[in-house]
Amino acid sequence: MQIMVLLLVINGTILRTTNGGIWTSQTSGTTIGLYAVSFTDANNGTTVGENGTILRTTNGGLDWVSQTSGTTDNLYGVCFTDLNNGTVVGIDWSNITGVILRTTDGGQNWITQSSGIINGLYGVSFTDVNNGTAVGIGGTILGTTDGGVNWISQISGTNYPLLGVSFIDANNGTAVGYNGIILHTTNGGVTFLEEEQIDGIPTEYNLTQNFPNPFNRVRK
Repeated sequence: MQIMVLLLVINGTILRTTNGGIWTSQTSGTTIGLYAVSFTDANNGTTVGENGTILRTTNGGLDWVSQTSGTTDNLYGVCFTDLNNGTVVGIDWSNITGVILRTTDGGQNWITQSSGIINGLYGVSFTDVNNGTAVGIGGTILGTTDGGVNWISQISGTNYPLLGVSFIDANNGTAVGYNGIILHTTNGGVTFLEEEQIDGIPTEYNLTQNFPNPFNRVRK
């Protein structure tokens, strides 16, 4: 069984491995920074980066084709749940606001979504076409249950920037950020558990309530 992994670095270099250790350089067609990548299978993937860059491959990275994002803002996170449905997040650094783009046709068209907040976004994770979470500056966590038509702010319990997020299903997810912060939820973001670390070793968990009435925000 081959394992395909991609590594992106600041000058547009893309490295690929199919055996978990021998890396082969790919040609991205750009020299700007690429910050995130998402593959739905061994062949179909998307990477995003500076100045609104979105690149798409359908042959495992042998060829990367530029897509029109409709923005020049930096894009830091991308997640596809299947060949067609994907979400990209980023930051408009002119006013540090969040950028969210959505496609339902594999990136041929990208539609801007409203985050409803002013903070920029660094990471995004969807478990299916509807359920997703985005994280960013100021401890921002946003959740959606309708494919991004509506984004609901969640309380993370921290003001540190959150740089990445990953959900394994609609309920269980982890967000990470500055100062070694790690947040974990088992109920789709209604509450988060924060790992407090000393010398990299978790010592305790703190429970943070997300809403005065948690039943206002339940993923299905």
